[in-house]
Amino acid sequence: MSPNRHPAAAKWYDRRDFVFIEFLVEDSKDVNVSFEKSKFGFSCLSGTENTKYSNEIDLFESIDQDGSKHKRTDRSILCRLRKAESGKSWPRLTKDKAKLNWLSVDFNNWKDWEDDSDEDLSNYDRFSEMMGNMGGEDDLPDLDGADDESADSDDEKMPDLE
Repeated sequence: MSPNRHPAAAKWYDRRDFVFIEFLVEDSKDVNVSFEKSKFGFSCLSGTENTKYSNEIDLFESIDQDGSKHKRTDRSILCRLRKAESGKSWPRLTKDKAKLNWLSVDFNNWKDWEDDSDEDLSNYDRFSEMMGNMGGEDDLPDLDGADDESADSDDEKMPDLE
């Protein structure tokens, strides 16, 4: 790696079908992401000084290059690597157990999905459950039943009043 290139800081997390890597580079341009069967490459320029960032990773397992994608925002570049072998946990991102000072685990998005048979639905279920709890308990309509009935019956009785 040439001296004017730096590895970009990155966070990663594991899911059932994908591994996600987010490169924390603001105002990136000339983003280049290469997906190979067992290797992943990233490079870009950033800022007014055109700082060059370059990362290369020998991956823990193989990926499906065609199913892998990346998305650039003003704050970062998020890469979604489709696992060649779905449902296999990746305890680390790299093939070797090397400690890369620019790479860390994204604990905000990390979860132990191996015990969760419906991983894709779990976030939706959790969201639905949260929304259900926010609206109050199911008993509330019974407590306020008179109000609910009067609102319904008002609608129904309107034509009768005329």
